[in-house]
Amino acid sequence: MNREPNAQLIAVMAEAQVSNKGLAKRMRDAADQRGTTLGTTHIAVQRWRDGAGIQPRTAAIMAHVLGAKLGRGITPGDLGFFDHTQPTAPQPIGYPTTVPDALTMLEDLTQQRAETPASDQLVIADADLSSAVLSWMIARPDGIQADKPAHQRIGMRDVRAIRDAASMFMQLDFKYGGGHGHKALRHYFRHEVLPLLDASYSEKVGTALFGAAAEVSQLLAWTAYDTGNHKLAHRYLTSTLRLSQVIDDRMFGSRILGNLSHQANYLGNHTQAIQLARAAVEGAKGRATPRAMALNSAMEARALSNAGDPIAAGRAMNEAERHFERADTAEDPAWLGYFDEAELMGELCHCFRDLQMHREAVEQAQRAVDTTDPKYARTLGFCRLVLAQSQLLHGELEAAVTTASLAVDGGDTLQSTRFQRYITDFQAKVSTHATNPAVAAFNDQVRDALARLEDDDE
Repeated sequence: MNREPNAQLIAVMAEAQVSNKGLAKRMRDAADQRGTTLGTTHIAVQRWRDGAGIQPRTAAIMAHVLGAKLGRGITPGDLGFFDHTQPTAPQPIGYPTTVPDALTMLEDLTQQRAETPASDQLVIADADLSSAVLSWMIARPDGIQADKPAHQRIGMRDVRAIRDAASMFMQLDFKYGGGHGHKALRHYFRHEVLPLLDASYSEKVGTALFGAAAEVSQLLAWTAYDTGNHKLAHRYLTSTLRLSQVIDDRMFGSRILGNLSHQANYLGNHTQAIQLARAAVEGAKGRATPRAMALNSAMEARALSNAGDPIAAGRAMNEAERHFERADTAEDPAWLGYFDEAELMGELCHCFRDLQMHREAVEQAQRAVDTTDPKYARTLGFCRLVLAQSQLLHGELEAAVTTASLAVDGGDTLQSTRFQRYITDFQAKVSTHATNPAVAAFNDQVRDALARLEDDDE
């Protein structure tokens, strides 16, 4: 995809008489002064001049240094980027009414790149969101059009192939982050999965096929989310929610509502996060396994904890644990296989951290780190950084920096905007100790890791 050069950035840099290398150095120095780090190089600056997207934190630092050079206020909008000083308009959901509408929307989404998001902000009108959730809650299943005339007849072998591919891409996502496989996954979904939905199949095969397609679509949403393209991720999630309605898969639909809650919570939309998680819990009652219900309750606990409601969060955490105690009493779908005890502990340690329950957060995060399978590299990195934050809040500076360093060592190949935000959040919290040799060494380590990521992108 050809991009237009960023004429505004080019003009401001020319006015400031600063080169690519000069701007990169000024940005790194400014980040250091803030107690954080950037791996910005002259190559990255050239990409931005050529029209590439930029992360909000980086754009803010760039605007600051150029403004200081010119002696006037500069905003990211003045540089041709998004402008966070202006209110973000609510994004319409456009919940598909019919199955053809859903498939058309998914086809359109597969033509959109996740690598260059315009903004990390996403505002959804409450009424629009409630309408989409209500539509899913009260809808009747569309059902499968079995044995329809078509140029191709498919069977369970084709469905197994899709599920095997989904499993492979999920492992890549856990190990390398969403930025690694999203492009290949959307190509696969567009050219290998969507066409099969128009083929001829039995009711059994069709039901399994729509379920497998929803799993791939959900993974596309997750990888877009992990890359930082929240608008694209949200549109994939709502389209996938509609897809689950075709075959009345309430358990998977509730999983999508849980994902929407997770995203809303990450973006600070706590009220919507709570509502979405509760819709997942209510919508799945009597239709989901105990393991799935534990996941739904954990999402509710995460949202309530971030909203600062310890009583309701404690209730949701207890419900998640009670459901999980019965996890082995039912057969779970393959897509839920990753949610083991370590994953549950990882969710709960976030809750304790957000509730400022430092001792409990340290204990739970340490258990999560000790029991997480290393193949889930991103999850392990998250848990280590939650442990580091909790140790820091508990007054254990050296232990916190050591733990965070291990997270960076194990995660510097993760093309995950979320993982990078966890790191910068920790750097912000430890910035009051910037002169400490261990903290300074950690900041150097982060700078080197980010630089390696940028080099890998070339």
